[in-house]
Amino acid sequence: MDWYNALRALHIIAVIAWMSGMMYLPRLYAYHTETAPPGSEFDAHFKVWEEKLLRIIINPAMAVTWILGVGLLYFHIFVAGRGWDFLLQPWILVKLAVVIILSGWHGFLSKSRKRIAAGERPKSARFWRATNEIPFLLAVVAVLAVVLEFGAR
Repeated sequence: MDWYNALRALHIIAVIAWMSGMMYLPRLYAYHTETAPPGSEFDAHFKVWEEKLLRIIINPAMAVTWILGVGLLYFHIFVAGRGWDFLLQPWILVKLAVVIILSGWHGFLSKSRKRIAAGERPKSARFWRATNEIPFLLAVVAVLAVVLEFGAR
């Protein structure tokens, strides 16, 4: 069995799950913000949906993405013999930057869920709608960097 391609495939699947959840959660926040006053029955439903989306899909998908991504780095550096210089190639630097930004966005969404659950409305529904495509746009950058391997030596 080709373990490298299996690892890559599982990594891609985890990324898809992570991005899907991170694109849906801001949309939930938008609906929650504009339609469910704090303390209402609908507010309680949104709290459950948002918490479950994070706990059951987004958080595990991010963890698996990171674990498999580190596994891929290990493969390139040690198994394929590309060495530590591999991490200095422009395309991998772009991908790593995107992953760090996405992880930060994930943290922001998690913190926002706690604030919304506490009855705060830290951002407007318009903000959440405007930002729910951020994960997709960043994923496009990462995919292009990896597939095109620009600046590869």
